[in-house]
Amino acid sequence: MTDLLGPLMFVVVFGFIFSGYPVAFSLGGTALIFAAVGVAADLFDWSLLSLFPNRVFGVMENQILLAVPFFIFMGTMLEKSKLAEDLLTTIGQLFGPLRGGLALAVVFVGALLAAATGVVGASVVAMGLISLPVMLRYGYDPRLATGVIAASGTLGQIIPPSVVLIVLADQMGISVGDLFLGSLLPGILLAGMYALYVVAVAFVKPAWAPALPPEARVGIGWGLLRRVVLVLLPPLGLILLVLGSIFAGVATPTEAGALGACGAMALAAINRRLSLSALRDTMRYTTKLTSMVVWLLVGSTAFTLVFRGLYGDVWIEELLTGLPGGKIGLLVVANLAIFILGFFIDFFEIAFIVLPLLVPAAKLLGIDLVWFGVMIGMNLQTSFLTPPFGFALFYLRGVTPPEVATTQIYRGAVPFIVIQLVGLGLICVFPELVTGLL
Repeated sequence: MTDLLGPLMFVVVFGFIFSGYPVAFSLGGTALIFAAVGVAADLFDWSLLSLFPNRVFGVMENQILLAVPFFIFMGTMLEKSKLAEDLLTTIGQLFGPLRGGLALAVVFVGALLAAATGVVGASVVAMGLISLPVMLRYGYDPRLATGVIAASGTLGQIIPPSVVLIVLADQMGISVGDLFLGSLLPGILLAGMYALYVVAVAFVKPAWAPALPPEARVGIGWGLLRRVVLVLLPPLGLILLVLGSIFAGVATPTEAGALGACGAMALAAINRRLSLSALRDTMRYTTKLTSMVVWLLVGSTAFTLVFRGLYGDVWIEELLTGLPGGKIGLLVVANLAIFILGFFIDFFEIAFIVLPLLVPAAKLLGIDLVWFGVMIGMNLQTSFLTPPFGFALFYLRGVTPPEVATTQIYRGAVPFIVIQLVGLGLICVFPELVTGLL
């Protein structure tokens, strides 16, 4: 019976989570319940929990995780100061005369915002508010418009510098810089595949993606090109500076994140957008999201401590390394588990609950952890788009006009889910896409 206590912890914690109880407290509460059970079953004594405070202090002293609030601040400041809106509007005018031009602008800016914000919700909501009304006004099919916005917004999972990748690297015990570098080509590849799909739709079904009417266009002359340069180069330069300092080894991810946060404020100030309101909203959102991450870490630390006290880690390791097919079996199970959990719970929760179980087995089977991390990020992107529970679809539904039906959002996401799965398949078949730059 005691051998089942470890697996039973997962049944209980997911029961709490799916009932709507906060995930951090579900983890911590389950840990306390099973700590009492473990003591009663004489598997350990209460002194095991004396290790908990030291582990929490270890979380607070983690220099890698200190990068999280900086990158959140950087992206949110670009959004709240309306610099992201300027970018989308200007690039939309540049591509507008082309069929599908607005959708291509969404993909391009989505990739750029992904590199700037690294948070899926922020990118999807920002582009939904800014670009969706314009696309619908000029005759875009709602399925294409919502699909391209939801998909481009999820690029924040895989394009560095991403908060998702920072947390992944920390939980997997690998270099953030290596994970950033490994995810660069897959992220660009995915954005390119989105753009090719938009071009194909515009060619096959031109009524779905019309060009801007002449009265809505700004002539492509020196004035527009100058505006594109002034709007595009500063945030692009900031992103390249942040990534370049990490890749070159000049700065740690935390130092680069701090540089990015200061750079975002400087850009806002130069454009006369650094208002007290924007700064207050940015700090509030950064504090809220960072607090959520920290509480999840505290809850998952308690859960992991008790789980190991019940020898659950041994059970998981034997289960995963003994699967038929070895590496292939583990990858199939890991992908299915992460894909399904992505319907119901947020990335951070998956990272803190599931990754500590998968990584030891992956190490034992000789799987490259950087490649494994990029694969997980790509998988989560797919689950965030998949109806009926995809988080990106819910984010978009919250800012979509009522005349756009939920079924249209779901149907619009399907082609991009197929593209995501193709991208996932490509990095599985050609791991050099991840490891080639390392």
